[in-house]
Order: sequence, then C-alpha cells, then structure tokens
Amino acid sequence: QVQLVETGGGSVQAGDSLRLSCAASGTTFSYAMVWFRQAPGKEREFVAGIKWLGGTTWYDDSVKDRFTISRDSVKNTMYLQMNSLKPEDTATYYCAARVHLRQVSDYLADAYDYWGPGTQVTVSS
Repeated sequence: QVQLVETGGGSVQAGDSLRLSCAASGTTFSYAMVWFRQAPGKEREFVAGIKWLGGTTWYDDSVKDRFTISRDSVKNTMYLQMNSLKPEDTATYYCAARVHLRQVSDYLADAYDYWGPGTQVTVSS
C-alpha cells in the first residue's frame, strides 16, 4: 500500500511559479512516481515522471522547458517546480505511484497504481 498526499497548489498570475509536493507513505516500493493533471471537461494528462532509483525524468512537451520534477528519497517526497505558469496550466494536479510493472506506457494513467487526492492550481492571465 502507498498513500500519497499533494500540497502546494494555489492561485497565481501568469508568469508566476509554484512548487507542488507529493508526500508518500506506506510499505510498498514505488518504481516510479509521476504528476498528472486534469482540467475541467478534459481527460487526465501526463505532466512529468521520475524513476525512484536513479532519478531518470521524463516530461510532456508542453511543460519540459518550464517544469522540473525531483524527489527526496530520505523524505519520500516528490516535487514539481512549475515556472512561467500559463493559464492553460490550470488544473487539478495529481501525483501517482507505480508499484507493479506491466506493459503499459509510462505516459498513461493506467500504468499507475496509487493516486493522491489532487491539489488545485489556478493561473490567471
């Protein structure tokens, strides 16, 4: 079992920055952790991911020059530093953990086994 809790969301102006955190607890090892987001009326979409061992990262093209994903293995916490925020970044942001390896792309929500409740990010123009 893995429990995930996101914090750090809020309302900001375009061009501002936010840092999201995802605190993980539990007894199951996570191979990877990711951030997804979902805007009203849209499907949940991949944002960024990180392999817990080694720290390999990958990003959606829409954020890769603005967002940085990282993790603190001692604190069991993952972060998403979001810079140069745009109104189109407005969404609920979810963190997720992958504990079972199966033949599903790292970019798809189905690859992930545990999810946090989400944190809202609103960017005004």
